[in-house]
Amino acid sequence: MPWSNQSGGGPWGSGPKGPWGSGPQQPGGGSRPPDLEEILRRSQDRLRSVMPGNLGGRGIALIVLVVVVLWGFSGFFRVEPDELGVVLRFGKFTREVQPGLNYHLPYPIETALTPPALRVNKTDIGIRSVEDVRRGTSVRELPEESLMLTGDENIVDVDFSVLWRVKPNLVGDYLFNVQNPEGTVKAVAESAMRQVIGRSNVQRLLTGGSSVQQPSTGPRNEKDVESAVQDLMQKTLDSYGAGILIQNVQLQRVNPPSEVIDSFLDVQAARSDSERAQNEAQTYANRVVPEARGRAAKITQDGEAYREQTVAEAKGETSRFLQIYEQYKKAPAVTRERMYLETMERVLGSNNKTIIDTGPQGGPGVVPYLPLNEFAPRQQRPAGTPAAGGASSSGGQPAGGNQ
Repeated sequence: MPWSNQSGGGPWGSGPKGPWGSGPQQPGGGSRPPDLEEILRRSQDRLRSVMPGNLGGRGIALIVLVVVVLWGFSGFFRVEPDELGVVLRFGKFTREVQPGLNYHLPYPIETALTPPALRVNKTDIGIRSVEDVRRGTSVRELPEESLMLTGDENIVDVDFSVLWRVKPNLVGDYLFNVQNPEGTVKAVAESAMRQVIGRSNVQRLLTGGSSVQQPSTGPRNEKDVESAVQDLMQKTLDSYGAGILIQNVQLQRVNPPSEVIDSFLDVQAARSDSERAQNEAQTYANRVVPEARGRAAKITQDGEAYREQTVAEAKGETSRFLQIYEQYKKAPAVTRERMYLETMERVLGSNNKTIIDTGPQGGPGVVPYLPLNEFAPRQQRPAGTPAAGGASSSGGQPAGGNQ
């Protein structure tokens, strides 16, 4: 028995001695300190009882083989779906491995790192999310990060977020070129945003570039600011060899400082009213000016038409007069008679007529006149013929008989 060297009964042989071989208890409740040599001897006895005594060198070889096998199996490692494995051989970067079960030579020959290279990380500037058991998630403002100076020497409070990830095939740069990637991204983001804001006008940042009085330099709206910051961050990180890809920059809030936000809002409202008045005036001008131009064009065209008509009529009258004159020179008497008859027909054709005979024989008297046109059918009456063609005397007596 392994405990044969112990005297006394019980599994610990603690008859006259204690369980640790400390001997009998001294009077007064005190005890002697444990003997170190006795403890080592008992440990050796227990080890001999566990190991088989008949294997010898073969047993030792078997133990060494098991240890070697276990050491070889220690090279298996697992890479999560959002991670990439990086294998180091004696501390030097060797290769990248994809998510899944992989193998590397056991330690200390090779080691593996599994950074979250496929995960999209988010870094907030100016705000922090604070977890509270009672209130849930709350947002804490960090004015030392968000307060920035604009190009026109105004202060704005800018909160924004940066979405970034590790560049494909550049995990080694991400691990070894930058000591603190998250802190580097945060510092570069804050620096780039301050540089872009420093070239911008405060009104352009607050109103999205809608003011007509703003200069033409600097970003015009939030999208331009985000794009400019993203490009500047990517260029800076590439110069560091950080192996980081900036996917997006999102402006969360752009406001004046809380101490002067009321005054800024008043100024912004006044600018909005000014722009509205200008837009209304421009709308009225766009409506009135074309109408006035249209009326002016109509008057001009009417004048041109009247001038053309008058000139054409004058030329026609001139041509007619010249033609009549040519005929008049050929037969003056006949032409005078014809002109007289045509004139009298044109003058007296539409008037009521009373014919008086002034001859020397019968003396003055009214000549009977029969209005034949009145008896003609109405549809056959020539156009321009008077409806009442009957003659009447100067005293109002109807024609057709002796008065």
